[in-house]
Amino acid sequence: MNRSEYEKRTEQLLLPILDENGFELVDVEFVKEGSTWYLRSYIDKPGGISVDDCEVVSRALESRLDTEDFISEAYILEVSSPGLGRPVKKDKDFIRNEGKEIELRLYQSFEHEKEFRGILKQWNKDSVTIETDEGRTLSFLRKDLALIREAFDW
Repeated sequence: MNRSEYEKRTEQLLLPILDENGFELVDVEFVKEGSTWYLRSYIDKPGGISVDDCEVVSRALESRLDTEDFISEAYILEVSSPGLGRPVKKDKDFIRNEGKEIELRLYQSFEHEKEFRGILKQWNKDSVTIETDEGRTLSFLRKDLALIREAFDW
């Protein structure tokens, strides 16, 4: 199995737990940082997620992961809120952010820049289109985007 398959299988185990508790799945990622693998699940609900909510989901997910035992690498399980810089990945995220300001980060530079910010105008499975503060309309292929998230002014 590869990372993507681990993430999909974890999502399948996680969704019934979240449905039972009235939570929403934001994202699942299996990433290596340094020499350590992390299996991270980001969850949300109206009004925000508490530490107790994360604990409930973590315990239930840990039990199911132990039973299924499909991840061959040693890893650390984390369940948390997506935070203020919530990623925009799924259709429901794009729908929620239509007409709002988002940030985009590219893998490769475009016009000597890797980061862009603008109003989400259009999106589909292949591309994302924004309108910048300067009134420019820019379209990017989703495969070229390292990150899409809600914009937040600090």
